[in-house]
Order: sequence, then C-alpha cells, then structure tokens
Amino acid sequence: MDFLIFFVSMVSLIYGADFIINEAERIATHFKIPHFIIGATLVAFGTSLPEMAASITASVTHKSDMAVSNVIGSVVFNITLVLGVVFIISSKIRPKRDLFAKDSAWALFPLLIFLLMSYDNVISRVEGVLFITLMAGYILFLVVDAKELLAMETHEYDKESFSWSKSLLPLIIGFVMVVLGATFTIESGSSIARSFGISEWMIGLFLISFGTSLPELVVSLTAARKGNADMSIGNIIGSNVANFTMVLGSAALVNPLTIDTVANQFDIFVTIVATLMLLFITANRLYNRSAGIALLIVLFLFINNSASAL
Repeated sequence: MDFLIFFVSMVSLIYGADFIINEAERIATHFKIPHFIIGATLVAFGTSLPEMAASITASVTHKSDMAVSNVIGSVVFNITLVLGVVFIISSKIRPKRDLFAKDSAWALFPLLIFLLMSYDNVISRVEGVLFITLMAGYILFLVVDAKELLAMETHEYDKESFSWSKSLLPLIIGFVMVVLGATFTIESGSSIARSFGISEWMIGLFLISFGTSLPELVVSLTAARKGNADMSIGNIIGSNVANFTMVLGSAALVNPLTIDTVANQFDIFVTIVATLMLLFITANRLYNRSAGIALLIVLFLFINNSASAL
C-alpha cells in the first residue's frame, strides 16, 4: 500500500505544480510583476510548504535530526538535482537579471548564519526568531528591487483575458495538490524507509528532503521548458532562503533544535560546496549542460558517500 500511495502522491505533485506555474505566469503578466519575483516569492514559498510542514512536525515530536536534515538535504537537492537537470534539458537559459550581483548574498548568508548558529549544536528559539526576521529582510529586498526588474521585462498585457475567478481556484488547487502530494510522499516514503531500519537523519536527509524537493523540481523544470529561466532559478534561490529561515526558524520556535555538527559534517560540507558552486555558476553565467553535469556529479558523490555510511 505504501508504494501505491507514493506513486499517487508523485502524480499529485506533478499536476499540482503545473497548475501553480501556469497561474503564476498569468498573474505576473496581468500585474506586470517580474518573473524572478514571482519565482522567488509566490512559487518559492508555495513549494517550500512541504519542507515547513515536515520540519515543524518533526520538531513537535522532538525529532531534531529529521527537522534539520530535511533542510540540509532539500538545499542540496534544490541546487544539484533541480538546477542540474534544468541546465541539462534547457538549451537556452539567459536570465535577464544579474543573479550574482543581486542575489549571491541571499544564496550564501542564510547558510553562513546557519553555520554560526549551529556551532554550539543547538538552534534556539531566539535564533529561530532571527531566522524569520532574515526572511522578512529578503522579502523587503525583493519588493524594493522589483522596480528595476520590471524595467527589464516586457509583458504582453491583455486586460480582457484575466479573471481572478479563473486564476485563483486553479492556483489554490495546485498548492493543495503539491502540499498533500508531498505530505503523503513523505509519510509513505518514511514508512518504507523505516522498514529497512534507516536512521531518522538519513530519512530526513534523503527520503523526506527528496520528497519535499519534488515541487521545486517540477515547477522549475516546467518554468525552464516554457522559457522562464528567471522564474526557475528564482524559485531555487527563494526556496533555499525559505528553507534556512522560515522552515528552520519555525521548527526552532516550536522546540529548540539540536544538531550534531561533527557526526554530520560531510552533509554540511556538501551543502557549502553546492552553494559555492551556485555562486560560481551565476558569477560566470555558466547556465549550460556542463554546469548541470558538474552539479549532478556532486549529487552522486553526496548520495554515494551517505549510502556507504548506512
């Protein structure tokens, strides 16, 4: 039964993500909102809801390992798997935005703050509040920066074609399908993993983080295939910011999170490497198949090393 639920949940994720990307494009066009902003806020927050639900639930049940490893794994999967596949299948990725100049800090700072906060192996409630405050700062940055982005983008505006009644319902249905699909993917996948005696850290690091990264994967692939590279990359940067700030911050507010940085130093190291690779790619505008292959190699090494540790 768990395998059947897992399959049905995956289907829900795929179709739900398609609803989200279609309606996000429609709303962006109508209100002349830059695609990057849509990807980094509306789509990123929506696709990060499964991570938040999983980590908060884990925190409530005092499973800190699962709450933290879910975030670590999701960030690694978002960069290596999602962007790796996007770069490989997309023949032309030319973001209008200078991602390195504008967004490199937001790709790196949340990770650095996480490393500083976890130095004593505990993320306290106060530090959780600081994480959430950082998320508010990111949103403010995007709002202020939206004017410049708008000047760089041109939208075909057809007032008669837009209707809230036509756009809101599919968008809500899409989010519900994504969240429910990810939730049942996590539950069924975790049940399967436990039957094989896998640790909670590994369950969070791979099974749950992979399941909660599926929305980002599907949404980013759909956006890239439709030529919206800005929305695709914005979704990943925004999702990673949300993972380190809203997800960890909310989970820490419920209960302080403990993390064994020594025992899990390899996984944390891979997160740092993946983030630095993202910065290198954006700095040199290497949005191509070579960059995608390099990211997937890091993912393979990550999975291979952790699997050998089981």
